[in-house]
Amino acid sequence: MDRRLMWLAVGAFATSTVAFVFAGLLPLISESAGITVSDAGHLVTAYSLAYAIGTPVLSAIAGAADRRRVIALALLCFMGGNAVAAASDSFVTLLAAQVVMGMSAGLFAATAQATAVALAGPEHRARAVATVLGGTTFAVALGAPLASLVGNLAGWRATFLVVAGLAFICLVVLWTQLPRGLPGLKLSLSERIAAIGRPGILPSLAVTLLYLTGGFIIIAYMAPLALAAGLPVAVLPGMLLAFGIGAVAGNYASGVLADRLGPTRMIITALLASATICITMSAILEFLPPTLAGPLLVGIMLPWGFIGWTFPPAQASRLVGHAPELANLTLPLNVSAMYFGIAAGSFIGGRLLEIAPAAELGLAAAPFPLAALVITALTRKSRTAVPVG
Repeated sequence: MDRRLMWLAVGAFATSTVAFVFAGLLPLISESAGITVSDAGHLVTAYSLAYAIGTPVLSAIAGAADRRRVIALALLCFMGGNAVAAASDSFVTLLAAQVVMGMSAGLFAATAQATAVALAGPEHRARAVATVLGGTTFAVALGAPLASLVGNLAGWRATFLVVAGLAFICLVVLWTQLPRGLPGLKLSLSERIAAIGRPGILPSLAVTLLYLTGGFIIIAYMAPLALAAGLPVAVLPGMLLAFGIGAVAGNYASGVLADRLGPTRMIITALLASATICITMSAILEFLPPTLAGPLLVGIMLPWGFIGWTFPPAQASRLVGHAPELANLTLPLNVSAMYFGIAAGSFIGGRLLEIAPAAELGLAAAPFPLAALVITALTRKSRTAVPVG
């Protein structure tokens, strides 16, 4: 395999780690800034909105520019955002740093995938994209728990410095190894979002948004859930690790099972299972004593990670099936929908914590995958319906 693809994956690992590490950092940041955990959750919302909006906008601005330069600029801005976050002396500054990080991470992700395809050639396109996306998967499995552990041992500012250091290493390697003059795809913003009008695309994007909204009502606020179960904050890196291991296994299993059973069946299974786990979490916290609730909450992380990560590959496959010739447009839109969902989920979860106990998070999250299930079922029915007359 081309080593340059591996370094693009490492870059994806670094830039994606920030998105998933907040579950372990929010209690540390809230204590340092003198704010509530729910208010600290605005950091997740800011990062995710910047990622969702910035990806198509900045990709359109970058246009046909040399991808080597675009990747370098994205990583430089990402490093700068992390440095500002580590040195921030106010919550407003930290919030602004998240916007810079989110936009630059989105630009890197979109450019890295396109660059990987160009380096690998059409015959290895899927493998090249999968390699880069593997960096995001390992950010969930290893990046988030390790970064959370660094935060617990050395302070949350150290987490951003470590991530910035890894991004710097990627910048040096990619700047020296990537070819010069590799042009990007020149498309306007309107051309990039025009694919939404194709049959089946908008409902699929809505399913992605709803699914991630439900998931991040809980994921962003694992710390309050752990405390409600009688667990110390120090256990969060272990919970994130268990979730991440399940995510890696689920990501692999989804690719295999979606090919055998079809992506729609996998999506329906993931949506039903996700809603069930959300309700189960609330039931554990509501009805069981801490001696049982704590171990059960930790134990449910692995299957939850597995179930949660069977969704993205299957959903991407189903989305491409609607319009294979537009995959280079619909897949980035799907990523934007994911981050809009993360932003919505973290915002809703934070507002709920202001008026209700953490045990209610699961009950608030469950309706979202169920709503996505309804849309999936209706879309499936419309696709399989046979016209009369």
